[in-house]
Amino acid sequence: MIAFRSLFAAICIGSVCFPATGQEAGITVYTSQHQALTQEWADAFTEETGIPVAIRKGTDILMANQIVQEGLNSPADVFLTENSPAMVMVEQAGLFSPVAEQTLAAVPEEFRPSSGMWTGIAARTTLFVYNKEMLSEDDLPESMLDLAAPEWQGRWGAAPAGADFQAIVSALLELRGSEKTGNWLAGLKRNAVFYRGNFEAMRGANVGEVAGALIYNYYYYGDQGATGESSDKLGLHFFGNEDPGAFVSISGGGVLKASDNPEAAQAFLAFVTGPEGQAILRDGNSYEYAIASDIEANPALPPLSTLDYPQVDPSLLNAQEVVQLMTAAGVM
Repeated sequence: MIAFRSLFAAICIGSVCFPATGQEAGITVYTSQHQALTQEWADAFTEETGIPVAIRKGTDILMANQIVQEGLNSPADVFLTENSPAMVMVEQAGLFSPVAEQTLAAVPEEFRPSSGMWTGIAARTTLFVYNKEMLSEDDLPESMLDLAAPEWQGRWGAAPAGADFQAIVSALLELRGSEKTGNWLAGLKRNAVFYRGNFEAMRGANVGEVAGALIYNYYYYGDQGATGESSDKLGLHFFGNEDPGAFVSISGGGVLKASDNPEAAQAFLAFVTGPEGQAILRDGNSYEYAIASDIEANPALPPLSTLDYPQVDPSLLNAQEVVQLMTAAGVM
């Protein structure tokens, strides 16, 4: 619970307090996170503190590039992403202030970069959805890398132009290196049917355009939580075995050096990663994983502890090299 004492006293997140100087101006959040989730966080923070939050929405790389171009003149106070490569871009440009130690302490080390310049706020996992009328469990690939084999030509869907897929390739690059990543991307070019987005790829598998699709978990669980009409024929395949296809992508949050209200910005990030913010994530419709403050994930999701995913330091995910490799392979 946040206790907002006055504009000239302190903003306290639990037992952690930030000086409340100049908070009447509010904060601006640049976000590529789900619009509804970000708005819920903002509304709850404002209700508790009286600090207004303005939201500007865009894609991961678009917002990261905008922050880099704006530099220390950016009007943004906080940056929230869906995937961590965009956070790395801003960090490498030297545009983040260190996250408050108490906020970092609320997030397990595996879900935040070793640098401490930003932190994880949520997570999602890669999986393969498959049409149960077209594939049996015995037909499923043991590894994501198997999808580059000749027998998968024209049989699976992907959305390589999106930040979600690029984050998966970033993990592959970190785990297997440039040569194997380039070879897999060549197989992607040969084999995959390209879709505009993950939801469209999932729907393509559901209607039998392809036998399966490589997506993030929340597209399937979100559809199941609604009508289910775009996923009712699908099964789920979690690669496990620390395979690149079991990659868990971290959504990030950071406070910008350009912030005119750094105390309020730090308080907002502490709120998002605190018990109340993570409960909003758990109870909402984004179907991402809560990862901080010991808040369990949405009960519809399989626990992360059961997925045997590879450990990847999110600060090492390289968006620029991934774009170069994907461009060279002709998939962007």
